[in-house]
Amino acid sequence: MTNDPSPTERKQPFLNRDLTQLMLAILIGVLSGYGAILFKYLLKSMQWLFYQHSGEFLEYAHEIPMWAKVSMPALGGLIVGLVVHFFASEAKGHGVPEVMQAIALRGGVIRKRVAAAKIFASAVTIGSGGSVGREGPMVQIGSSIGSSIGQVFKVPSRHMRTMIGCGAAAGIAATFNAPIAGVLFALEIIIGDWGMTSFSPVVLSSVTATAISRYYFGNFPAFEIPHYAVVSPWEYLMYPFLGVASGLIALSFTRILYAFEDGFEGLRFMPEWIKPAVGGAMLGVLVIFCPESFGVGFGAMNLSLTNQMGFVMLFALIWVKILASSLTLGSGGSGGIFAPSLFIGAMTGGAFGSLMNIMFPGVTASPGAYALVGMGGLVAGTTYAPITAILIIFEMTGSYSIILPLMLTCITALVLNSSISKASIYTIKLLRKGIDLTGGRVQNVLKKMLVVEMMSEDVVTVSEGATLESIVWTFKTENASYLHVVDGDGMLKGIISFRDIRPVLHEEGLLQLLIAKDICTTDLATIHMEDTLQTALDLITEKGVSQLPVVDADGRLIGSLTESAINSAYGQELVRQELSGEG
Repeated sequence: MTNDPSPTERKQPFLNRDLTQLMLAILIGVLSGYGAILFKYLLKSMQWLFYQHSGEFLEYAHEIPMWAKVSMPALGGLIVGLVVHFFASEAKGHGVPEVMQAIALRGGVIRKRVAAAKIFASAVTIGSGGSVGREGPMVQIGSSIGSSIGQVFKVPSRHMRTMIGCGAAAGIAATFNAPIAGVLFALEIIIGDWGMTSFSPVVLSSVTATAISRYYFGNFPAFEIPHYAVVSPWEYLMYPFLGVASGLIALSFTRILYAFEDGFEGLRFMPEWIKPAVGGAMLGVLVIFCPESFGVGFGAMNLSLTNQMGFVMLFALIWVKILASSLTLGSGGSGGIFAPSLFIGAMTGGAFGSLMNIMFPGVTASPGAYALVGMGGLVAGTTYAPITAILIIFEMTGSYSIILPLMLTCITALVLNSSISKASIYTIKLLRKGIDLTGGRVQNVLKKMLVVEMMSEDVVTVSEGATLESIVWTFKTENASYLHVVDGDGMLKGIISFRDIRPVLHEEGLLQLLIAKDICTTDLATIHMEDTLQTALDLITEKGVSQLPVVDADGRLIGSLTESAINSAYGQELVRQELSGEG
């Protein structure tokens, strides 16, 4: 008689694990939903404190004195700079890359203070007139909640990514009243996993947060637009060109944004905490001449969607918004790039639609229809997440009639931009830090480990004058796969493998005539102690070898590193992270 568990008993732990994960997803959805509500109320409070108004900026911009348009964004920037510098540096910027970095390098562990810091810093930035969006902060706030819940309940590290995805989905869903887009954003951008293990909890969290948001704010689309429809089948030929225009504008936005970030970082003489104030003051000057760039910009977007703007204004606002958002985020402000992308896309699509109306008046819809589609094209071109872009526009407007043009435009923008630059507006920030998410988790683990940690100093060497007979004897006695050929000063001259000597083994006359220098491979790939294991693995893969000699700066042999040692290091690091809850 055996005591083996029955199939039902063996499955029970997995059922318990899945049930626990779903319950935690609901909890994350509840907390993220109320976090979104808190953020919205705090944002309105900040707008009231700065300007004694709490509605759309464009509605009361003409009432604000000129001095306030400059001083209030500067004051907001100063407050944000102090919060970021002295309390939580993760609150700086648009938030999503910081979440992706936490997943890639810290096993999903996000400091608990980040949610509070991000809520306050982003509310101050947007409330004082910063030209950024609410979705980036809510992604980071929700992700921080998900990470904190995972840490409190000691969720296994392999599931922490899902917990963070639940928070991100809930944040997007509650902010835009878009539960499907929230799910897809988390799966497509944050988690990168469409499996059922991640899908079910993320959906549950998104639905929970949306239900809470709708209870307090109602079930209304973010934009109220007229009914749009494709006027003629010929119109489908125009939307790929809108995709090209959207893609190129998206690339311009990404590059200008990071150029401003580099520019502000280059101001070494200026304290970090003062830079957001400088950016805020510069934004204020821009707002004096163009109030449409004030705040998130939903008012101006509605004007473009309802055909209340001309071509000149639409085209000008593309570049004004890019400049305004780059000043806010590049200087160190806190907020998202999703809403600015929507704004720029609306202006791009509206301007494109105005031209199409002039050129082909009988077969084109009104410019507002193109503005709507352009919003999706810009989002796809910046985030490289076309499914999210398509569905978030559909959910935010409730308009299904433009779904086919939207698909054409988004895919065209994605294909164009991904062929020019492999990094999205999110991942380019990580690439600049040396974090390549396209290589997967392996690269990020190995990039943190150095060759010196795993190399072996026990290498078998022969002198460059050693005879073939001596080399054969060394292979027999040392049980080595490779012999390292060195000169009298220990400088590496080559490597001999057993296959190098196999062709001449049966030539007895050559045993004393051939020496190591004659038969060794001199075209060597070598590595240094301070190189990373990822660099070593890339070189091993490129050269098709199983080990690399380790040399110092002068070329002196000091050890060797094998592919098996790299694999062992990777496995050990994953186990260590698993036990410590990091990875």
